[in-house]
Amino acid sequence: MLRLPGAWLWDFWLADDGDRYHVFFLFASRALQNEQRRHRRAAIGHAVSDDLCNWVQVSDALASADGPAFDDLATWTGSVVRGHDDHWWLFYTGVTLIDEQMRQSIGAATSTDLEVWHKEPTSLITADDRWYERLGGDTWYEEAWRDPWVLADPARDGWHMLITARANHGPADDRGVIGHAVSPDLQRWEVRPPLSKPGSGFGHIEVPQVASVDGRLVLLFSCLDPQFSAARRATGATGGIFYVPTDSPTGPFDIAAARPLTSDAFYCGRLVDDRSGQPVLLAFLYHDQARQFLGELSDPMPVGWDNGELKITNEGQEDRS
Repeated sequence: MLRLPGAWLWDFWLADDGDRYHVFFLFASRALQNEQRRHRRAAIGHAVSDDLCNWVQVSDALASADGPAFDDLATWTGSVVRGHDDHWWLFYTGVTLIDEQMRQSIGAATSTDLEVWHKEPTSLITADDRWYERLGGDTWYEEAWRDPWVLADPARDGWHMLITARANHGPADDRGVIGHAVSPDLQRWEVRPPLSKPGSGFGHIEVPQVASVDGRLVLLFSCLDPQFSAARRATGATGGIFYVPTDSPTGPFDIAAARPLTSDAFYCGRLVDDRSGQPVLLAFLYHDQARQFLGELSDPMPVGWDNGELKITNEGQEDRS
């Protein structure tokens, strides 16, 4: 578990250099007192571990830029990959304010050692209004174009990015889609149509990840019930971490078939294999039993398949609600 005494941490992502695991996470000072204020003050921290349980915090990775810039308000969730030239790339969400609304775009930083990062000077990808909702309407409280999850093309033909996005059509509370962009080299990116359809029950589909569990691919994402569509809320469903079995890491994804993996006590689930090869889930601890915000990183929770359902196999770890 990782708890910062002076700060909340929430969304996070992992990198494995072969010797140590690296976790990059959003954090903001607990001196803010109200956790709702954290989003506009988020920076990206960094810790390392040999076993996914015991973490040592090291130098922070990224912070917001001096304005005007696409990331002059905050730096939000992303992912890390190693390029074919062995440089590490950290893709992240840059946030700026436009008429008091948060505009989001995707930026990147590079490193040779996962410790010292150098930002690219401008954003790399913005939403394309041919397919995606942009800032300026009254359908949503922000422009959703964030949480880049980057993976190599299965046929070694460049790279793909999965993005938290919203379609530009459909009921306002049901436009959540998996956005998509492609690149030959991690620097030049082309936005493509979404990899899922709106109308699947979610206003947004946050922190996507594609991973393999015992040879079976799943898309993982998170959503809280206030961001469900009205129809999904009417069923009594609750938020948390969801998964969708998939045949391809690049979709298409049937989000309407999403199944819950955890309660809303957990958020931003990430699947990773530990050093024994056991697939485990890490998540940030959203709230305690009194539903007070926690802002801590969980211990790894073993996962596996049970009669076709993905489940946390170490009973008791998931029951925090």
